[in-house]
Amino acid sequence: MRERIDLREALNAISDVVQNRPRALREFDQIYMKSGDMVLQSEFVASWADKRRLAFIGDGDAISVCTAYLQKRGIIEYGPSRITVFDFDERIVQAVKRFADKERIEHLDAVLYNCLDEFPQPNRFDFFYTNPPWGASNNGESVNVFAQRGMEAIGYKGEGAIVIADDEELEWPKQVLGSAQSFASSSGFYVSRMMPRMHTYHLDDNPDLRSCNLIVSSLPGDSRSFVSEAITDRSRLENFYGKSQAPRVRYVRERKRLDYGKASEDEYRLELLEIAK
Repeated sequence: MRERIDLREALNAISDVVQNRPRALREFDQIYMKSGDMVLQSEFVASWADKRRLAFIGDGDAISVCTAYLQKRGIIEYGPSRITVFDFDERIVQAVKRFADKERIEHLDAVLYNCLDEFPQPNRFDFFYTNPPWGASNNGESVNVFAQRGMEAIGYKGEGAIVIADDEELEWPKQVLGSAQSFASSSGFYVSRMMPRMHTYHLDDNPDLRSCNLIVSSLPGDSRSFVSEAITDRSRLENFYGKSQAPRVRYVRERKRLDYGKASEDEYRLELLEIAK
């Protein structure tokens, strides 16, 4: 049984990570988890993937950084032996790299990668984690694409955590959950655990929508061979980021700045005092 963590120290650590995290791009279904839930999720990931090589297939929330940082700060004494983030948003990739360098977290890294391309490091990890576009408009196919890349990362042997919408009132989360379970089964995985309605988000149009942790594990004795290939099937790409939003961007590129961590001048203007002469 794990020891209780210092909640104040954990929240302060998560605050450091959030301060470093780039703004969410809603058009790519980047919706960030709330800080209290990030603490619980990061501790869960650290415990679940303790001493494993962990691949994040996308990570706008920065759970990867939180998990590594909580361990680095000694707030928890367990965690993955290696964490690599694969994301098509260069802002996220560079934010991970800068934070890892600043805090000297040697086992944390990030790679610029679009999940529609073939996976660059197949069969090099033990576990995968993904919080993908939730697939409300494509019956969860976007979830399945991200899950597929995670399965390739672990060579179809190991475990994965898939974070997807979970709501008792809405129909589409149930359909997506069913689709994800079917895809896992057809890929040689079974649902070994489900943690329902765990997380809340900064989501203006549905602030009460929650998500679950769906843990999938590879079936014993399944030793399938595979080749990672680019995904070009239009039926899998339709409504990928929402209704009528098929993928059209390969990478989100970062504009280079010298003042990371400070407000950009295009976010504000100054109204000066009228000082009497």
